[in-house]
Amino acid sequence: MDLGGFALLSSIVLGAVGALFLVLKGVNGWRYERVLGEKRRQLPPGDMGWPLIGNMLAFLWAFKTGKPDSFIGSFVKRFGRIGIYKTYMFGSPTILVTTPELCRQVLMEELRFIPGWPKSTWELIGRKSFVGLSYEEHKWIRRLTAAPVNGHEALSNYIGYIESSVVDALERWPKMGEIEFLTEIRRLTFRIITYIFMSAGGDPVMEALEKEYTALNHGVRAMAINFPGFAYHKALKARKKLVAILQSVLTDRRKKKEAAGKTSKKKDMMDALIEVEDENGRRLTDEEIIDVLIMYLNAGHESSAHITMWATVFLQQNPDVLKKAKAEQEAIIRNRPSTQKGLSLKECRQMEFLSKIVDETLRLVNISALVFREATEDVLVTDSTSRHKYLIPKGWKVQVWLRNVHQDTEVYPDPKEFNPSRWDEFVPKAGAFIPFGAGSRLCPGNDLAKLEISIFLHHFLLGYELKRTNPNGTVRYLPHHRPKDNCKARIIKH
Repeated sequence: MDLGGFALLSSIVLGAVGALFLVLKGVNGWRYERVLGEKRRQLPPGDMGWPLIGNMLAFLWAFKTGKPDSFIGSFVKRFGRIGIYKTYMFGSPTILVTTPELCRQVLMEELRFIPGWPKSTWELIGRKSFVGLSYEEHKWIRRLTAAPVNGHEALSNYIGYIESSVVDALERWPKMGEIEFLTEIRRLTFRIITYIFMSAGGDPVMEALEKEYTALNHGVRAMAINFPGFAYHKALKARKKLVAILQSVLTDRRKKKEAAGKTSKKKDMMDALIEVEDENGRRLTDEEIIDVLIMYLNAGHESSAHITMWATVFLQQNPDVLKKAKAEQEAIIRNRPSTQKGLSLKECRQMEFLSKIVDETLRLVNISALVFREATEDVLVTDSTSRHKYLIPKGWKVQVWLRNVHQDTEVYPDPKEFNPSRWDEFVPKAGAFIPFGAGSRLCPGNDLAKLEISIFLHHFLLGYELKRTNPNGTVRYLPHHRPKDNCKARIIKH
């Protein structure tokens, strides 16, 4: 073949490959947009990605290469900062919303946007947990479970156990040499949440549960590939073990309550879940109780542990902030009545600067990068720049990008900088600070989480120091924002 023939053949091959590329890239759009008819013209701009996988590879690549903001950044670069884009992710056609106004609208309009979590989350956390409950069921279960973990009376009851657990851990860690700081804090927060929900703390049941939660978390936001070697497959096995452990505890608890009869008293959340009934006399099944427990035990220790670790790290990295925070805690001790033993809830609420440190850590770390909803009807929303109206079609998933909201340069100058003082006299506009979500599905344990974090930082600031082994080590962003080495360090007691 002469040179001209080779060039012609190469052009034909390249043209065929290009044509195939365009056809494949258009499959998802053709499949899901054509059924909308003329309404498809109102869809926001975007990229539906490849057949079956959509933009999942780009999503995973951004997070696993340490550049999580590049995923949404690629949409902004191609289509402008309009705050709403179409795509295909987690096996569904999806609308991404990324600005405070749109995120707040989706989270607050709870009848038009119901939970729309991926199959992996739904199966692992539980169909009868908050991620799968209808609006009315969610209201009932939330009303039952929120009061015992929030509110003045509940928090006052838990503060003593939380503080004693923190003090005990801080006394032990310096004697252990090098530790994985994040791992140890996760154990601490898990001990606290299992005590609150199951009156268990430090026993074999707690240790068995904690072991399985690590595998469960790695599969919650993974693709639902149930095949050996994949995170979702391992997580399903972990959930099966969690269900078996909790079922055993629940069965034993029911037997003891039946034996005690009317003399039985409520001790913890498990007791409350066993005894609650609605106006029609309906009680929760074992499946419902177990799913609620799996959800609360998971959420109740993961977020607290990661934010506590990062707040401690940020304090060590910023000596001026640490000095100011320490002075505030010393003032609280000086002003304490001589007869008082331990922290009071009133003192925790006086920690104004520490509260700003916690909020700044929540903003910067974004323990939940995004949450998932599903449109129950066609919804028209307005973008934040051109005021153009875009369609969110009925049945499409909606991803609310909390991470992008908290990194918005129009709300937070120098958003990558840890700066607790940015909260001085600053009240973010509606939807601009939503680390625990918004609306009736706001995380019910947010007050408890902040209390745990504040108590830990109080004692740490008064007598300890963190010496990291790899202060400049690699950071991972899936399933949560954390150091690759789980923050290996030595705790120094002063």
